[in-house]
Amino acid sequence: MSRIEQDMRDITEVVNRRLDALLDETCEPGILMDAMSYSLKAGGKRLRPVLCMLSAAMFGEMHKALDVACAIEMIHTYSLIHDDLPSMDNDVLRRGKPTNHVVFGEAFALLAGDGLLNCAFEVLLNYAQKNRENKLDVISAMHIIVSASGTRGMIAGQSADLEFEGKDVDAQVLHYIHERKTAAMIKASVIAGAALFYANEADMKALCLYGDNLGLVFQIVDDILDETGDEKKLGKSTGKDKDAEKMTFSRVYGIRASQRIAKEKTDEAICALERFGKRANGLRTLADFMLERDK
Repeated sequence: MSRIEQDMRDITEVVNRRLDALLDETCEPGILMDAMSYSLKAGGKRLRPVLCMLSAAMFGEMHKALDVACAIEMIHTYSLIHDDLPSMDNDVLRRGKPTNHVVFGEAFALLAGDGLLNCAFEVLLNYAQKNRENKLDVISAMHIIVSASGTRGMIAGQSADLEFEGKDVDAQVLHYIHERKTAAMIKASVIAGAALFYANEADMKALCLYGDNLGLVFQIVDDILDETGDEKKLGKSTGKDKDAEKMTFSRVYGIRASQRIAKEKTDEAICALERFGKRANGLRTLADFMLERDK
């Protein structure tokens, strides 16, 4: 196991324990909590919390970003539940398990997504109240996350993804969709961790560039794996994007060109971290890991 894989595993274990505690704090027992917990505990790479905490570690103490990282994962999980619904992508497999609506029904899946989004905001607000005197800029981090997940970010990307399904559109539209649907929250995860510790404008600009490029790399590799990946390894259905005639990088550019673009974007992401020196080694290694992943 590589160093970055071990670091990701260590952070994931901490995040998973805290997610369990936060769910208990913000939810009442019952079928709704069961549905929320089902998707939240289904596994996954926990990429966004890892990014948030690695970024925070460059400017302060990693553990102080834990609740912010957990709120980001709640938002991400809510988006997956809604994305899988019959009215959206109609997926039956996610993270190697039946999707939420398959297990709990469409109505409770919808409510589970709503519940996780609301819990995320409650977690962030509780954290802000508890840290008034700790010299953490929680409000700035919250603003970054809310903007990235909203109607000019992730939701806008999802909307455009549906709008242009089955249509022959150009690369500009492709980039618009995925800069918002995927890259916005990945970038937000990186810069929210830094914002907690009042990172300066130049540092934030560099991390924005890193996040933008890493987000696109993640999506490009996802698009390639949808056509070439192993469904068992991926833990989700493959070939769905092609069947739905969705706008993907592999569809617009072809697989070989998409692989080249992903490498170029990875190099740009790593280059953006130059000003941080050794402090950014975790983010650098993670960028290479995202490029080479097979699941």
